[in-house]
Amino acid sequence: MTEIFRNICLWVDDRLHVSKLFAATAGHHVPKSSGSWFYVFGSMTLLCFMIQVVTGTLLAFVYVPSGSQAYETLMYLSFQQPLGWYLRGLHFWGSNFMVGIMCLHMTQVFLFGAYKYPREVTWISGCILMIITLGLAFTGQVMRFDEDAYWGLGIGAAIMGRVPFIGEQLVHLMLGGPIISSDTLSRFFSLHVFILPGSLIALVSLHLRMVLTKGINEYPKPGQLVRKETYEKEYAAIIKKEGVPFFPKAISKDLVASAVLIFVVMFCAAYFGPKMPNGLADPTQIDTLPRPDFYFLWIFAVAALLPDYTETFILLVSGPVILTILFALPFINATGEKSWRRRPVAVMTVIVIYVVLGILTYLGHTSPWSPHMDAWSSVPTERSRVVNRTPLELQGLVLLQNKQCRNCHAIDGIGGHRGPDLMDVGARLNAPQLTRQIVQGGGNMPAYGNKLVPYEIDALVAYMVSLRPPGVPAARMSTVPGVPPKQTIDSAVLPEAHKGR
Repeated sequence: MTEIFRNICLWVDDRLHVSKLFAATAGHHVPKSSGSWFYVFGSMTLLCFMIQVVTGTLLAFVYVPSGSQAYETLMYLSFQQPLGWYLRGLHFWGSNFMVGIMCLHMTQVFLFGAYKYPREVTWISGCILMIITLGLAFTGQVMRFDEDAYWGLGIGAAIMGRVPFIGEQLVHLMLGGPIISSDTLSRFFSLHVFILPGSLIALVSLHLRMVLTKGINEYPKPGQLVRKETYEKEYAAIIKKEGVPFFPKAISKDLVASAVLIFVVMFCAAYFGPKMPNGLADPTQIDTLPRPDFYFLWIFAVAALLPDYTETFILLVSGPVILTILFALPFINATGEKSWRRRPVAVMTVIVIYVVLGILTYLGHTSPWSPHMDAWSSVPTERSRVVNRTPLELQGLVLLQNKQCRNCHAIDGIGGHRGPDLMDVGARLNAPQLTRQIVQGGGNMPAYGNKLVPYEIDALVAYMVSLRPPGVPAARMSTVPGVPPKQTIDSAVLPEAHKGR
């Protein structure tokens, strides 16, 4: 029986060349030093993509990519379909880990100098894979077709519409028309299920091909420089001296890391569950706090913090500039030191990028970018901010409440927090400055000069000037000198010549 099975295997191998294929792929030799925990992120990212393919295929059996049914099918999956919520959780957390681990993989490749000669194409294909992965994450968020998805699409369309000359055509291409509709969801479904995964599979094939032909980067040692004239011979000598087959020698840590990853994804899906749809997509519903998934929160914060006059330039220019730098990196820094221990600029670049992205992500998660929409009607004003006010100041308080200023501005911490608290505004800004802010706007505050009549502005300013701590004088213009207090003339301060007269 054993001989029969052996003959069958030999026959299959003779026709399909399985042994040669294995020797050229999983059995190819790699530097022994690459069997490190720092090298597991690539295989973990690929495993996340496999999880996404399997769970996404199962979800597609129920999900209906229709503007009128997408939300309902997600609710059905979450609350009625047996284990549907868990399947959604696996897909959601698989996406989160795929983006996070991919960023770690790109960081490790950059710090270890693995983008240098002769692995330029490996790096470029990796950069494109990163872009496609982010595209999958964004289109996956749209699949929920909830408030977050709707307003996220609106922001994306607004950015696309700013492109000179072809902005309108790009918006139509993105949305399938001039507005967000069922056609929009159908297009993003095609991107998420067919176009982007297919492109990713093709790029992964190219990426793995380059890894096999140009080899896995050896663990960089300080002082070991890359020279185009000698590197390939040096790498061949390393493989000959200490090379080991990827399977089963160098893959051991990848298998352990992959097992941990599967456990963590399954645990997060079971413990935290999926991200539930945040309300039905409704353009008439403005009482909402839409936020993107965590990997786009930093973009959300940047868009909110940018001054109006810089938005178009930065949003349209920063992306192409960053991509150009990424793609050009292996050509402008192709040789030299690989070890991060002797590349302080590279280390500081990574630290600065992660600190900035971390701060922006925190702000995107915690900051009140949207108004507190019921503050104008449900939030009372403290008694101390009402008593002992003039009729004009009281009229300003009524306007402050009825014009819904409290949606964005709190008084003593009560109200909206998108704008600054007005508790001590009278001590910070004088009447002309307050008038200019109301009429012209500034920062996140729109201009209200065409929405208020002069007497309303005067009343608002009068009330806000009165908002200051007890005993604190009102703010004054810096060009007006203060009046010194009157002093009693004392003979002690008179000149000596006048004493005794």
